Amino acid sequence: MAAAGALPAEWIKNWEKSGKSEFLQLCRTLSENKSHENVTFRDIQQALYELANHVVKGNLKHDQASNVLSDVIEFRDDMSSILADVFCVLDIETSCLEEKSKRDHFTQLVLACLYLVSDTVLKERLDPETLESLGLIKQSQQFNQKSVKIKTKLFYKQQKFNLLREENEGYAKLIAELGQDLSGNITSDLILENIKSLIGCFNLDPNRVLDIILEVYECRPEYDDFFVPLIESYMYMCEPQTLCHILGFKFKFYQEPNGETPSSLYRVAAVLLQHNLIDLEDLYVHLLPVDNAILEEHKREIVEAKQIVRKLTMVVLSSEKTEEKEKEKDKEEEKTEKPPDNQKLGLLEALLKVGDWQHAQSIMDQMPPFYATSHKPIAIALCQLVHVTIEPLYRRVGVPKGAKGSPISNLQNKRAPKQAESFEDLRKEVFNMLCYLGPHLSHDPILFAKVVRLGKAFMKEVGTSKKLNSEDRMVKFQSDGNKQEDKEKMEILFSCLLNITDQVLLPSLTLMDCNACMSEELWGMFKTFPYQYRYRLYGQWKNETYNSHPLLVKVKAQTIDRAKYIMKRLTKENVKPSGRQIGKLSHSNPTILFDYILSQIQKYDNLITPVVDSLKYLTSLNYDVLAYCIIEALANPEKERMKHDDTTISSWLQSLASFCGAVFRKYPIELAGLLQYVANQLKAGKSFDLLILKEVVQKMAGIEITEEMTMEQLEAMTGGEQLKAEGGYFGQIRNTKKSSQRLKDALLDHDLALPLCLLMAQQRNGVIFQEGGEKHLKLVGKLYDQCHDTLVQFGGFLASNLSTEDYIKRVPSIDVLCNEFHTPHDAAFFLSRPMYAHHISSKYDELKKAEKGNKQQHKVHKYITSCELVMAPVHDAVISLHLPKVWDDISPQFYATFWSLTMYDLAVPHNSYDREVNKLKVQMKAIDDNQEMPPNKKKKEKERCTALQDKLLEEEKKQLEHVQRVLQRLKLEKDNWLLAKSTKNETITKFLQLCIFPRCIFSAIDAVYCAHFVELVHQQKTPNFSTLLCYDRVFSDIIYTVASCTENEASRYGRFLCCMLETVTRWHSDRNIYEKECGNYPGFLTILRATGFDGGNKADQLDYENFRHVVHKWHYKLTKASVHCLETGEYTHIRNILIVLTKILPWYPKVLNLGQALERRVHKICQEEKEKRPDLYALAMGYSGQLKSRKPYMVPENEFHHKDPPARNAVAATVQNGPGGAGLPASLTINAAKLEESTAEETDKLKEKTQGAVKVINKAANATPKVTTSNGNSASNSKIIKEKDEKEKSGKEKDKEKKEKTPAAIPEAKALGKDGKDKPKEERANKDDKTREIKEKTPKSDKEKEKAKKEEKTPKEEKSKTVVTNAESKFAAEKEREKEPSREKDVAKDMKSKENIKGGEKLSVAGSLKSPVPRSETSESEREQKRRKVDTHSSPSHSSTVKDSLSELKDSSAKHYINHTAPALSKSKEREVEKKDLDKSRERSREREKKDEKDRKERKRDHSNSDREVPQDSTKRRKEENGTTGSSKHSKSESPSDSPRSNEKEKEKNKSKSSGKEKGDSVKTEKMEKSSSGSKKESRHDKEKTEKKEKRDSAGGKEEKKHHKSSDKHR
Repeated sequence: MAAAGALPAEWIKNWEKSGKSEFLQLCRTLSENKSHENVTFRDIQQALYELANHVVKGNLKHDQASNVLSDVIEFRDDMSSILADVFCVLDIETSCLEEKSKRDHFTQLVLACLYLVSDTVLKERLDPETLESLGLIKQSQQFNQKSVKIKTKLFYKQQKFNLLREENEGYAKLIAELGQDLSGNITSDLILENIKSLIGCFNLDPNRVLDIILEVYECRPEYDDFFVPLIESYMYMCEPQTLCHILGFKFKFYQEPNGETPSSLYRVAAVLLQHNLIDLEDLYVHLLPVDNAILEEHKREIVEAKQIVRKLTMVVLSSEKTEEKEKEKDKEEEKTEKPPDNQKLGLLEALLKVGDWQHAQSIMDQMPPFYATSHKPIAIALCQLVHVTIEPLYRRVGVPKGAKGSPISNLQNKRAPKQAESFEDLRKEVFNMLCYLGPHLSHDPILFAKVVRLGKAFMKEVGTSKKLNSEDRMVKFQSDGNKQEDKEKMEILFSCLLNITDQVLLPSLTLMDCNACMSEELWGMFKTFPYQYRYRLYGQWKNETYNSHPLLVKVKAQTIDRAKYIMKRLTKENVKPSGRQIGKLSHSNPTILFDYILSQIQKYDNLITPVVDSLKYLTSLNYDVLAYCIIEALANPEKERMKHDDTTISSWLQSLASFCGAVFRKYPIELAGLLQYVANQLKAGKSFDLLILKEVVQKMAGIEITEEMTMEQLEAMTGGEQLKAEGGYFGQIRNTKKSSQRLKDALLDHDLALPLCLLMAQQRNGVIFQEGGEKHLKLVGKLYDQCHDTLVQFGGFLASNLSTEDYIKRVPSIDVLCNEFHTPHDAAFFLSRPMYAHHISSKYDELKKAEKGNKQQHKVHKYITSCELVMAPVHDAVISLHLPKVWDDISPQFYATFWSLTMYDLAVPHNSYDREVNKLKVQMKAIDDNQEMPPNKKKKEKERCTALQDKLLEEEKKQLEHVQRVLQRLKLEKDNWLLAKSTKNETITKFLQLCIFPRCIFSAIDAVYCAHFVELVHQQKTPNFSTLLCYDRVFSDIIYTVASCTENEASRYGRFLCCMLETVTRWHSDRNIYEKECGNYPGFLTILRATGFDGGNKADQLDYENFRHVVHKWHYKLTKASVHCLETGEYTHIRNILIVLTKILPWYPKVLNLGQALERRVHKICQEEKEKRPDLYALAMGYSGQLKSRKPYMVPENEFHHKDPPARNAVAATVQNGPGGAGLPASLTINAAKLEESTAEETDKLKEKTQGAVKVINKAANATPKVTTSNGNSASNSKIIKEKDEKEKSGKEKDKEKKEKTPAAIPEAKALGKDGKDKPKEERANKDDKTREIKEKTPKSDKEKEKAKKEEKTPKEEKSKTVVTNAESKFAAEKEREKEPSREKDVAKDMKSKENIKGGEKLSVAGSLKSPVPRSETSESEREQKRRKVDTHSSPSHSSTVKDSLSELKDSSAKHYINHTAPALSKSKEREVEKKDLDKSRERSREREKKDEKDRKERKRDHSNSDREVPQDSTKRRKEENGTTGSSKHSKSESPSDSPRSNEKEKEKNKSKSSGKEKGDSVKTEKMEKSSSGSKKESRHDKEKTEKKEKRDSAGGKEEKKHHKSSDKHR
């Protein structure tokens, strides 16, 4: 647009032609444009200014301009004013210019336009000088003076009405008018007319009239309805600000230092504000103090509060205290001076009283939070307003039943907030008001209660229309027709309620003075919230709320101060008074108090008992807060859960845990939060906090888990619930019914029972493989034990407290537990076991009800039926738990039966029942004798005891019936238990591996159960179960099992061994018991046939004396393992073996020399560990003391089992017979040899017993160790055993050979193997053999004479016995052989031949193995005689060669052993086994090869020596051979004197044979094959040859051994 810029120059140039018309056109268009008024106005101004400017510059003549302007003036009404503005601007501009011409042009233009603009307008806008030059005024100076005078008169002169014109009568009339009785029909309008008349008549000042109206209103506050309309109407006559100014002046009047604003003025101001007659902003500026001063005061309060806290926490010495107190007094006096009046707060209070919430809110918003309500009058006024607002709703839903309540009248004020009729209304206004109140709701406890009751009512309503789902942490509503909006509204309301609770209710409770009722009232609402919300609120309350208000900061400090005071004085004696003080303090500040108390408990655990007792005066809310505080303390991330040594759990955690248990048991505190916390910690893989669960279950359910149980307690634990409660625990469990019910409910309501079990079961391995990474081994063991113990305890709790339905509903089937939840099998069965028991008993009850048959048989039949129904699915389910080949040996039924039964099912603890009943009788007698007890109490106590006694007897009877039923069931099942499709040995392996070992370390009762179960399986005469093998495997090598146990597992394993030893010791103690319980039982068969044939003649049974040898061997093995563990120096080994030894003390050691060996080793540990590891030192000292006290009960070895030398003869005989007699089963010889090897005792037994028996023992004793040995031969051994007796025998030989090998091998390598254990045996045994041989050769020695006499007495009997038994055994063996395929026969023969070859070796070594301790019985003289006899080898240097040759002998025997097993297997197996065995033996013998070479050289020397003796020996040998070939009976009846020599010969032969053996291993294998395929004659022939060799070897061997012994003695 043109107007925007300058006027175009062309217009000015061609003004007359076209410029004038263009300009007019522009002005016309601008004037007509009405859409943008202000823009148009500016544009016109611009256009006119440009035009005038051209005139001033001289571009245009003034008359041309005036002409065009006269036309423009008509376009708008205000055009003349616009023109005057333009002239005004130009006037200022031109007056500044120096060019005179421009100023002249301007004056000419204005003069030309005077007719267009009026003079008055120009006088307003132009300068006086310009006006003078235009001639509009005469003199500018006069003009100026005149204007000043007018202004002064207008604005600054007061009109003195009162003095000049006002009349007092007018005011008197006004006051009379306003003060008259207004009750009639007088209206404000009427009065207003009268006032107007008075003002006019008496010249009254309207402002002063208004002031008087306000004064009268102040005095007559009740006439709001009259004065408010009057003032409103009057204001139409005044300026709007007048009323506000007058009120402001009134307030200012009272702002003197000691002025006090009257409440009536506040009220008037409030009412006027409420009716919007004045604006709050206008009035607010008149009020004092200013906002900044208020802010400063608030900050000062906070600082003061913090200083008070600092003072309270400071430690002040007594001298300083008095000074401090004086200073404080002075300060307080200063403070009591009256604070200046706060008009803003006064107005606020008045606004609240009249119900003007909007204006009150805006005043509060301008102050710091809660500053206003911290003044009591305001808080009370606001509370009153809330009272009024909630009244209708409260009356409808909040009043408790039976309460009348005092109704509150409504405000007579239409502008007050609307009263709440529904919960939605609450949200709109009331919640907002409450938020402004904050902690100061404490001033009105009644309102507090009302709000809480409304909250309760709301939650109740919510409860009916929705369900709180704590899992989602959101309030969820059931969609039963409720609209989405309703749901949302409810959710919003609920969150508002939580906010109010957090910001108002809890802080207010803090400021209330120990009001227990409020606390209970609040709990009424809180208990409807899920615990997650409650704990969140407590957390905010404890950690944030206390820091938000100065008042709360002070209260917190005072509470802590008071808590310190109480806790310092709390003892067991003053629990009651202190408890009351704690209770008072806790009503209002529980979080702070409990936080302090818990911190003290964590430091001083002796406070736990008094604190728990003193908490009895708490409210329900406080108990809930306590639960939260405990969880918060447990979860404290700043606290270390381990002690600094990293091997033990911190004491603070232990203290908290035991406090937890005690407090949760004693008081009704909700457990859900704590249990969920433990579950969450387990999910996170942290098991420390299981300590809490353990304590809670122990205290609440009375279920203790401790490894320190006595055997009596354990026995009681195998009975019914009543017996357990009476005799099974350390503390008498009383009154746990309620607490255990609470625990159960908490677990079931929150579905935590099974999850906790599964998490614990999974966490056991987690402790080791995930959690235990960086931790000390000792701590990992502790955590593992804690996890396991808690699982056992918790599972026990569930089993005894959950109903059958609950249990079955919650625990899944065993395969799901193991395969889906990855629960370890032992734990899975532990959880399922009560379910099976419940299930069977309920099924049994159903069947009993269905048919009323009372006969015992019927009952048993029904019981068995119910078992089958329940267990059949379990049998199917367990198949998936293990590989299919497992079920070749043991049936799923057996597996399930083992895992599902408990001690309760196997035996009735009659002793325990009797013990408890007797205790009760004693108690009753004591009650009778007690004179002081009042009679009614006596009666009660006696009744209790009698009832208990009846219960126990009833329980015993019930258990007895149950056990009989179970045994009947097992009798029927047993034939299908062990399938033994591979071998009995393999079966025992699986039984131990899958059943016994996992379960015996599960719990103490399970340990006892395992031992009993083994005995039970034996007593049931279970097919395919070798009791001997089983026991042998358990005792033979305990190093690995002991080393891999935790501390508690070691204790349980010790219990298991203790019970096993108890059984063995019972059998060992008396021949009659043995004959009765073992004599004819299949478990004591010594020939293990692969076929299921378990029968057999007496010859196959292990006889009593041989059994005693075996037991001695087991004791020896235990000693060896123990010594090994003690010598490792490993913490775990030493600790565990000491624990195990302590547990088995009642039955081991029984043999004096073994006991002494142990004692020495333990003494050494005591010395070594005293400074290093005090816990090991303590264990060792404890054991050492107990061991010493057992010494009187130990017996010398010869009393433990017979060790008479004549036994030698019998052994020799057997060995010779074996090879000689064609019909004799190979097993016999092998057994004999093994027997010797296995134990010294056995050799002695041989003297009396048949060779058959001997076989048996050897088989049993030796076969078992084979499998468990670490020598890698286990696989082949088991196969061998499978195949046939012969194979077993060979296995045993292998064993012997292994044992022979060991000394040569590196000791470390063998240390852990079982062979390792045998080392000392061999050496000692060598000595024994020598001594025996010497005795035999030199009948002069006393012992020999005695024995000879004995033999003379009963030689006939013995001989006849041996003959008969041998014959029988041969006969049986032959029969058996006939059954077996011919291949096996050949193999057997072959083995026999080899065995004969080896016999000497074996016997020599076996003899050496007999007794682990050198025989001290042989006197010095005997040894001398021996030396003389073997004069050729007497040189001391030779003793070393003897040793070497012995070791070489062992080597060779190892090789020989490999060849020897080969033919026993089928060809494919043969090769595999050969390969494996060869590899292993090669590895072992590599180190020995060097020694072997030396040995060979030495052997050559030996040969020459032995040859001297050969002549006599060979003749005897020939005789023997003839005897054996002719008939085995002859050989048996051989005279005892012969056998020792023949033994010697055999040994010599062995030596020579073994030296040659290495060269010809391969040759031997060929021979074996030949012999197996060849006829019996051939085999006999071979045997004879080999026997001759053996004789030579054995003779050499014996002599060597003698030397060995003598050299030992020199040493």
